[in-house]
Amino acid sequence: MTTISANLQAVLARITAAARKYGRNPDDIALLAVSKTWPASAVREAVAAGQRAFGENYVQEGIEKASDLASLGLEWHFIGPLQSNKTRRVAEVFDWVHSIDRLKIAERLAEQRPAALAPLQICLQVNVSGEASKSGVPMSEVPLLARQLASLPRLKLRGLMAIPAAFDDFVQQRQAFGLLHRIYQQLKQDGLTLDTLSMGMTHDLEAAISAGATMVRVGTAIFGQRWVETSG
Repeated sequence: MTTISANLQAVLARITAAARKYGRNPDDIALLAVSKTWPASAVREAVAAGQRAFGENYVQEGIEKASDLASLGLEWHFIGPLQSNKTRRVAEVFDWVHSIDRLKIAERLAEQRPAALAPLQICLQVNVSGEASKSGVPMSEVPLLARQLASLPRLKLRGLMAIPAAFDDFVQQRQAFGLLHRIYQQLKQDGLTLDTLSMGMTHDLEAAISAGATMVRVGTAIFGQRWVETSG
């Protein structure tokens, strides 16, 4: 068993254990393997171990990997900040975008999504911690923007995403995720058809699962530290 395979199985075991501990069905929590900075060969190892969905932060890197591995039929998620001048390539290649925090970006994606492809699955990124350095729409602006996104053609609003401030304390981690879960529930009560809460990473996935995450984004625990840093 390769290191990536062993790591992947360990992460899946963490997800299962957390789900059971907090009364969740493990099958309701998807694992997104964050492969940013890692070569296509590393992705192939994860695929061989059963992983199908991968997250990328950088447009060109993600496009190159998606092209190299096109024959494998993988699901590609863009999870990084997205600039207006790069929306076309993302619309043409990726299956999901988690980092929508401006109507302008979503409108460009809707216009540029090829008609031959399935609608682009999107999440609205929320700045639950209120940090100036973090991407994401303020909590107060979520209801209006969510409705605007849900009305756009060629896109399918699936839910919300957040990257809260990093805490080592479980209670603090859970509080931040709980804020996202509450606004997600409110949007559903208001009539939006949502099914995705993309939250939780290597260091806080248990807290995210306890607060209702349906997708966790894990890179380091699967692949290790960034490949570009460890390879010199």
